[in-house]
Amino acid sequence: MYWGSLIVAGLFEMIGVLMINIYHQRKSWGALALLILSFSLSFALLSFSMKVLPMGTAYAVWTGIGAAGSAVIGIIWFKERANAIRILMIATIITATIGLKLIAS
Repeated sequence: MYWGSLIVAGLFEMIGVLMINIYHQRKSWGALALLILSFSLSFALLSFSMKVLPMGTAYAVWTGIGAAGSAVIGIIWFKERANAIRILMIATIITATIGLKLIAS
């Protein structure tokens, strides 16, 4: 349950970062509201997961999901550069995040 909430928190962080980019492009109240809502849910779920999970592990996994996911969204949705080194670094973040989950269980 706590790991699930941490994963969902990371997904909401990805949405928050996405909404930052969309807000900068469109300056709409809807984008701003979704930005605030997604980060609020992300922090609330991170806080909930930290009731059981160690702080360092929870924060690293949450950040890893958000960072890697946001980079992938940027590549797919916003046509950002996707060279081999960048893909390798994203894969490294994902591998480290999975590794933290495996050793913390």
